[in-house]
Amino acid sequence: MSDLHQTRHFTAAPSPATRPARVTLVGAGPGDPELLTLKAVRAIRAATVLLVDDLVSDGVLRYARKSARIVHVGKRGGCASTSQDFIEKLAAAEALKGERVVRLKGGDPFVFGRGGEEAQHLRAQGIEVEVVNGITAGLAAATSLGVPLTHREHAHGVMFVTGHARGDDVALHWPTLAAAAAQGITLVIYMGIATIESLQRGLLQGLSPQTPVAVVQHASLPQQREVRCTLRELTATVQREGIASPAIIVVGDVLRALQSLPPPMTVTLAA
Repeated sequence: MSDLHQTRHFTAAPSPATRPARVTLVGAGPGDPELLTLKAVRAIRAATVLLVDDLVSDGVLRYARKSARIVHVGKRGGCASTSQDFIEKLAAAEALKGERVVRLKGGDPFVFGRGGEEAQHLRAQGIEVEVVNGITAGLAAATSLGVPLTHREHAHGVMFVTGHARGDDVALHWPTLAAAAAQGITLVIYMGIATIESLQRGLLQGLSPQTPVAVVQHASLPQQREVRCTLRELTATVQREGIASPAIIVVGDVLRALQSLPPPMTVTLAA
């Protein structure tokens, strides 16, 4: 049979009505769009609906297609926020309609991003969930300071903890964390500015007042600011310099190299 008479079969792309319902949880990283993974960029470009957290920078959203519907679902401690229940219901409803849904989160979805809660809720409704990791703010903050989170001579491990506990029954016991830090563990504290006084008091029960501390606000973004001080000076320094959320607090001996550097209290990165 000649090529002219061959029958060719083509498989059409699945329509929205037949495409399996799926939501992709994408980590947008600490803010700098150049720190996005290639997989994150591909997911954002493919999305028809993006549910976007407050901490996602405008530069990240430039990768979205022009026809995509962008819904801002802010989640900020101490501020007016979109309820978690609403976000989960909206993500599920859009996915079940056949939309390509991306839940876009600052940092990494599975590091203080409620990605676990959302994945559980969606899977319970038979919706497929894919997770695309992002660079978490704690790592970006340390890198912006020019220090590692672990070091063979200073820190044998790292702990990511939140200063924003959900009720007294799950509140962190800061003296216990201080004891771990005293054994060579770097502490990276998210959402700790609102409780800075209590976490400082707790850490002082197990760490020297001279323990080095750094606080980085808006890590990786042009408006980044940083302060460095000792644990004894932590609250006073943050209040004096007007450091606010979102900020990361790094505690531990890996910061000792900073003590020999010039002491400007505020650093702004070039755009």
